[in-house]
Amino acid sequence: MGASTTGAAHPAPAPAPAAVSSPSAPATAASAPRGAASSRRFGPVALVVAGGLSVQFGSAIAVLLMPRAGALGVVTLRLVLAALVLLLVCRPKVRGYGRADWGTVVGFGIALAGMNMLFYQSVDRIPLGAAVTLEVLGPLILSVVASRRLVNLLWAGLALGGVALLSGGGFDRLDPLGAGFALAAGAMWAAYIVFSARTGRRFPQADGLALAMAFGAVLSLPFGVASAGDALLVPSTIGLGLGIALLSSVLPYSLEMLALRRLPAPTFAVLMSLEPAIAAAAGFLILHQALSVTDALAIALVIGASIGAVRTQTAAVAT
Repeated sequence: MGASTTGAAHPAPAPAPAAVSSPSAPATAASAPRGAASSRRFGPVALVVAGGLSVQFGSAIAVLLMPRAGALGVVTLRLVLAALVLLLVCRPKVRGYGRADWGTVVGFGIALAGMNMLFYQSVDRIPLGAAVTLEVLGPLILSVVASRRLVNLLWAGLALGGVALLSGGGFDRLDPLGAGFALAAGAMWAAYIVFSARTGRRFPQADGLALAMAFGAVLSLPFGVASAGDALLVPSTIGLGLGIALLSSVLPYSLEMLALRRLPAPTFAVLMSLEPAIAAAAGFLILHQALSVTDALAIALVIGASIGAVRTQTAAVAT
């Protein structure tokens, strides 16, 4: 959104040259719409990348909190506190919506709760980078199924190759249950993408997200209380949980919902292939997990696939 505003602001001086019949005036006027259009196309991409940075660094911090509250306890703190923040900020209206609207919110809430509970169960058993690598297969498969352009299959395949390379061939050494949780979280991630886009079209601003987050928080609450008990009430744990909620839920989900209003779901899904690369960086900086040359190559493949998918989509829109 910021990029679009900037792109629109720069052409403001253009009327002055036109008033004196400058020969360059037509070129300046013609370039302004192109710059604004470019900003509109790549603005949603920036939102997705910013959301990815926020959620993965938040996940790394969540791993540090798990010894205090457990995986399900951290999920509950994250969703409950995020729901409270969103409800206070958005103050969503609950009247004037039909059964289909509420069905979308319920589906979105289930996807949010399921994705988070499964993923946190995974990172409690296997490294963060491996968990995200397996989880991202869900969005990648969605991009292949939903794509209507053959070239998008190529980019998805390249991203999948990068994801496989990022694993380092070591999935056989991972805890099977942890790997299974990550794959299941990937399926819920794909559902999240679909329901997030639908919710964004049916509800203004982030109202639908606030309602869905509240529903997801209610779903996770019994699991968190049964798992962590009184540990959820320790002030320092609540403070860290609030930081995780802002980084991993409120900010990224809001950015992604805004992006999905202007970005096709297949392109968004391929952009999600950036998540293992971001998770690897977060693991290195916060959890002190070193990157190998193979990891760097895998990250390059994933980023290349994402850039290719975006360029293909913007070229299709332009024509």
